[in-house]
Amino acid sequence: MVIPRASNLLLTRNLLYTGITRAKKLLIIIGDEAVVNFMIDNVDSKKRNTGLQYKLTENEDYK
Repeated sequence: MVIPRASNLLLTRNLLYTGITRAKKLLIIIGDEAVVNFMIDNVDSKKRNTGLQYKLTENEDYK
């Protein structure tokens, strides 16, 4: 599993958990230990950051 430095919104505990639990026989994590530790501590909220609300609001301005 490659874990690059990325936006904090992407480096979540849930993403790390998904990668770990999908491994069948072996898991090798490639990345900075500090980034992995950040992911462990970064519990994402239930809120999804899709930007949908912004897009809907932006479209209302054009009406």
